[in-house]
Amino acid sequence: MGLTSTKVLVLAVAVAVALFLATVLLWPRLARGGWRSVVGRVGLLLVTQVTLFAAVGLAANRSFLFYGSWADLFGQEQDMGVVVDHAAGSKDVRVVGTQALDVPGGGRPEVGGQIQKVVVAGERSRIASPAYVYLPPEYFQARYAKRTFPAAVVLTGYPGTAENLIKGLKYPKTAYLQAKRGQMQPMVLVMLRPTVAPPRDTECVDIPGGPQTETFFAEDLPKAVSEAYRVGTESRNWGFMGNSTGAYCALKIALHHPDRFAAGAGFSAYYKAAEDVTTGDLFQGDDRLRKRADLLWSLDHLPQGRSSFLVTTSKKGEGNLRGTREFIRKVKSPASVSSIVLESGGHNFNTWNREIPPGLVWMGGKLSAN
Repeated sequence: MGLTSTKVLVLAVAVAVALFLATVLLWPRLARGGWRSVVGRVGLLLVTQVTLFAAVGLAANRSFLFYGSWADLFGQEQDMGVVVDHAAGSKDVRVVGTQALDVPGGGRPEVGGQIQKVVVAGERSRIASPAYVYLPPEYFQARYAKRTFPAAVVLTGYPGTAENLIKGLKYPKTAYLQAKRGQMQPMVLVMLRPTVAPPRDTECVDIPGGPQTETFFAEDLPKAVSEAYRVGTESRNWGFMGNSTGAYCALKIALHHPDRFAAGAGFSAYYKAAEDVTTGDLFQGDDRLRKRADLLWSLDHLPQGRSSFLVTTSKKGEGNLRGTREFIRKVKSPASVSSIVLESGGHNFNTWNREIPPGLVWMGGKLSAN
């Protein structure tokens, strides 16, 4: 449960109320003399006060977004900011670090591939965001020196970190193993979180007078990556995938930009832009923009391109079953849609780790290398 999630706040309030009631009920019993009664009174009051302050603090944080995640709260986000100069002719992708995959021979890029930590500077959106780029072993092998590779943008949920895509959801290692087994073609992965204007959740839309997040993902990101790496520039070379908020973004970008992305895969997607304290006013009163951010409305009212979609849900545990069925029903030719429907599985990493391997194979089958 994320730091700014409703579940955490409700849990904290419930615990505070329960402890308050316990204090009222137990106080007569603890009113007797003796050190044990004194310790009991002090302990009960202390715990009640701490939970009360925690509930108030969580509510204030949801309103003002002082901290975007647990890691941010506990000081675990220690990476220094990177200054990106935008002089004429400067590159829009800067490599700031590399790491190997945890696979046999992973220390050699031509054997295990490589993950590069980069900063991507959006030419049109003026957004700069950190990201990780997974390059498969073939990218470094001599026989593939003149080959361009397909690429997929991969997004976390909100307010997740890009590291979760590597450590928790294991996208690079899964892609490596699937390609090694011959189940999918080698593919470049561009991994980042949807929060490119932290701590605000911009839902991958262009906010009037605010962050131009859709422009960053749909135009700036593929352009910058294609210029920095051997990745194709046609829509058939590019896919978009993600979980939760990232899933909504993946489907939205692929649906609205079929000229740039051939495929979009959404693991546990929702189908309408969230509007709450974390997003602020996304549309500034423009109902046309609000409707466009509703994917089910878009499928009914906007032309559908040749994009392919993959949506996932479960019969038990997910809240998007009905919306997913509606999405499938509304997709019309020349677009196409596939689905993964689990018997059970919640909105969590365990469920997504069951969907990502076949999802990557599906994505690899929809993209072309050249």
